[in-house]
Amino acid sequence: MRSRIPFRPRDPASHPPMIHPDYRSTVLRGPTRPLVPVPQTLGDLTVPVYGHEAIGELDHDLTRNAARNGEPIGERIVVAGRVLDEEGRPVRRTLVEIWQANAAGRYVHRRDQHHAPLDPNFHGAGRCLTDEEGWYRFVTVRPGPYPWRNHANAWRPSHIHFSLFGPAFVTRLVTQMYFPGDPLLAHDPIFQAVPAAARERLVARFDLELTRPEFATGYRFDIVLRGPAETPVEAGR
Repeated sequence: MRSRIPFRPRDPASHPPMIHPDYRSTVLRGPTRPLVPVPQTLGDLTVPVYGHEAIGELDHDLTRNAARNGEPIGERIVVAGRVLDEEGRPVRRTLVEIWQANAAGRYVHRRDQHHAPLDPNFHGAGRCLTDEEGWYRFVTVRPGPYPWRNHANAWRPSHIHFSLFGPAFVTRLVTQMYFPGDPLLAHDPIFQAVPAAARERLVARFDLELTRPEFATGYRFDIVLRGPAETPVEAGR
């Protein structure tokens, strides 16, 4: 059950800064003093173990894992890719989780109260384990953009949040996947906080081979954990 994520220093030039003034909440949340090392405990270093028995048959399919009286509304999509280390080797049997807004841009969360409808057949979360080649796969609906009040007329681009667990709980990584051609990317401080050379690593690409005829379009999003092609991750995660 162990995933082979190497524990090596990250390249700060590939990741967004902890404080980015245009992303206003980072000014309040980002550290302004030198970080204090905290000794790791056994609980920090325990390896997460997730077998097939802990993951439901439909956990990877967000169009069915919350369905009550029908299918969720929206454009069905398949999102798949490989989790790789810096040498291009697959990271096997690692837990991948996603969460997202629905097609109207609304999260199933008490803090999300903006004027968009909830979908009774969609709760916006899923998980799976990578296979022996490092592949993960989800079926979902394309999330809608939503307002977030960071600045005047601020809208987040359509995106899906990804979480990956490594060999210990302290090695959890969190990132976001965006969609190609989204005009809101140019106006989004979170996306723009990522160094320019690394931004395209957060944008999925349309993939006809992942597309299912008469059912769903496909997008490929590979996640590289280290090295010159590593996927940018959120600071402090």
